Amino acid sequence: MAIDHSAYFRTPKPRPIIVPKLHHATFMTMDVDAMVHFYELVCGLQPVYYAAHAAWLSNDDANHRIALLRLPGVHPPVDKPHSAGLHHTAFEYGTFDQWLDNFIRLRDLGILPTICLDHGMTMSMYYADPDGNGVEIQVDAFHDWELSKEWMWASVEFSEDQIGAQFDPEQLVAARESGLSGDEIHAAARRGEYTPAEPRQQMVFDDPWPARIAEDPALADGVPFPPQEGN
Repeated sequence: MAIDHSAYFRTPKPRPIIVPKLHHATFMTMDVDAMVHFYELVCGLQPVYYAAHAAWLSNDDANHRIALLRLPGVHPPVDKPHSAGLHHTAFEYGTFDQWLDNFIRLRDLGILPTICLDHGMTMSMYYADPDGNGVEIQVDAFHDWELSKEWMWASVEFSEDQIGAQFDPEQLVAARESGLSGDEIHAAARRGEYTPAEPRQQMVFDDPWPARIAEDPALADGVPFPPQEGN
């Protein structure tokens, strides 16, 4: 009788035995200052090194979690929301209250999420940085990564719908003020009880570049190269 062996039976292991951990993400940008300001406000990332052409930011013990590079030749993206590449980075709060308090803090600074989604394993608010990159601020709905991972892997609900229900964060604030717990609010959001008055129709971020270039046409030329000797 034939035996169905796994891929590991005769082939080299397809992954390292000791796996590396995700350390940081790096962005090409045309405005280091605006990006540093945004990530400090939204995610608490502070510069470890900061210069006109680059910055390395961290919000924990790592030497950096986000790097920003303004290199010669960098130019604006074309059709940013529909271009292949990085869609968003994500940051997680440990508790529902911390997560919702952060929304209030940012709202009072005039920074609002583009879309808010209850994915089932997380409740997530998606912001857009000055370059149009997405930033997800989330809280784990299960309070335990093992449980949320198991739900993603095993639930029919997630296999049928990975987006989840949209919610209005102001309604979440009101629900908490009425005495509901984070778990109760999450359950109600999954039932669609906090749907925005005008749900977002497209699951993409807005493109900031046409307006930025209209305001400053020189941006279309990209970051200039330094002058060559003799020129």
